[in-house]
Amino acid sequence: MTKPKVLISDKMDPNAARIFEERGCDVDIITGETPEELKARIGEYDGLAIRSSTKVTRDILDAATNLKVIGRAGIGVDNVDIAYASSKGVVVMNTPFGNSITTAEHAISLLLAVARQIPQADARTQRGEWPKKDFMGVEVTGKTLGLIGAGNIGAIVASRAQGLRMKVIAYDPFLTADRAMELGVEKVDLGTLLKRADFITLHTPLTDETRNILSRERLEAAKPGVRIVNCARGGLIDEAALKDLLDSGQIAGAALDVFETEPPADDHPLFGTPGFICTPHLGASTTEAQVNVALQVAEQMADYLVNGGVTNALNVPSLSAEEAPRLKPYITLGEKLGSLVGQLEGADVTSLTVEVEGAAAELNITPIASAVLAGLMRTFSDTINMVNAPILAKERGLDVRETRHAREGDYHTLLRVIATTPERRREVAGSLFGDSQARLVEIAGTRIETELEGEMIYIVNEDAPGFIGRLGSTLGEAGVNIGNFHLGRRLPDKHRGGDAVLMLTLDQRPTREVQDAVCALDGVKKVRALSF
Repeated sequence: MTKPKVLISDKMDPNAARIFEERGCDVDIITGETPEELKARIGEYDGLAIRSSTKVTRDILDAATNLKVIGRAGIGVDNVDIAYASSKGVVVMNTPFGNSITTAEHAISLLLAVARQIPQADARTQRGEWPKKDFMGVEVTGKTLGLIGAGNIGAIVASRAQGLRMKVIAYDPFLTADRAMELGVEKVDLGTLLKRADFITLHTPLTDETRNILSRERLEAAKPGVRIVNCARGGLIDEAALKDLLDSGQIAGAALDVFETEPPADDHPLFGTPGFICTPHLGASTTEAQVNVALQVAEQMADYLVNGGVTNALNVPSLSAEEAPRLKPYITLGEKLGSLVGQLEGADVTSLTVEVEGAAAELNITPIASAVLAGLMRTFSDTINMVNAPILAKERGLDVRETRHAREGDYHTLLRVIATTPERRREVAGSLFGDSQARLVEIAGTRIETELEGEMIYIVNEDAPGFIGRLGSTLGEAGVNIGNFHLGRRLPDKHRGGDAVLMLTLDQRPTREVQDAVCALDGVKKVRALSF
């Protein structure tokens, strides 16, 4: 078996390469390349490990014909075109927790620095001055800290601030009452936070919803004398408005570790503004954090490439390395059932329901549904996989539903796929034999047990004596050998008559002429060649 091949294109802890190798990957470390050099090289790699220097653009992704995963050692993925990576079927991961403590500590450091004007006092003292009377700071004890974002980093900042005897309030649409109680913070709306907070720190990603979350209007509505710290992302604060309000004294101080454009221009308006301090995006810059994120990204990428585990992915559901082996046979079954539906119904499917029952109902159904979609849509595109199938299904307006049943039926585990087209409803169901062998067990309301493998032909015919003989003769005369023969009968009433469903495994794909000859047999209602 060929080992997955990984490229580390930015400088990171050398132990990352060791982890890749120990977990069964080949790894190359080639840093500092130009986009054109990376574009020429990337086609041979299954994984790409980066920090912030490498820009993974559309051009790079188009050239990355074998790429399966991009791992960002850190939180921000502004340098990766995630949407396009998703459309190409590439998983994008980051390491959101590896530098959480470091970033939180930097926020607290800047909070204290802006409260006591430490950088300004240091600069003047080192110039030979003794400006003691010019720097009257404020205590943080007893003050109110307003968190905008109470996720992992925000929670650590809250804990550290409480240790400084600050009262902490938080605005976060995803913060539940129970989580707020656990953190010891008061959940408030943004308007209330602005009115009450003596200090504000930001801990939210940059999205369309959070861009300029501290706009001019909101900054003007903040409590007079507020001090603001941003170690999250540039673009969360209206920098021009911040400059004006620092000049007016409405805002007493601000500390930025991030800017809307990085690096900022030499003549950035905030530089030299009284009450303003800044650092060059140092939130994650500690030895411990850089080691942590490098090791974590290597572990995550190797787990995905070797075992199928998905951790901290930004464009697919998470799937632990422990879950992956249990789900693997179900994913295989889902892909085959989806492929069967796709080959029978083509691109006419308008809605798809994936149902699980028995042992399957205890598993994570979302990856199984993604596998069904991948099988379905691969019928008309060979670039479809579990990553981009849900995205392309959404673009096509395909309604996808997942249903879990606690009931137990005739099979210990069952996966059912229900596809709707403008003309009909198509149901197929499958199970696992021996917990690993994927089998079709039902199609079109008819019980039939068969593996979906290789070249097959699907036939629906009137159930009448002599048909199987005529079918065998027709295939034999055409030189087509039957490998396996499976028959199911759909009877109207326990008596003779009705329809029969046949699934035959063939040694070669039947030509159009062979299919036409089978279709011409008396009683045949449908013929379809299948390939798995």
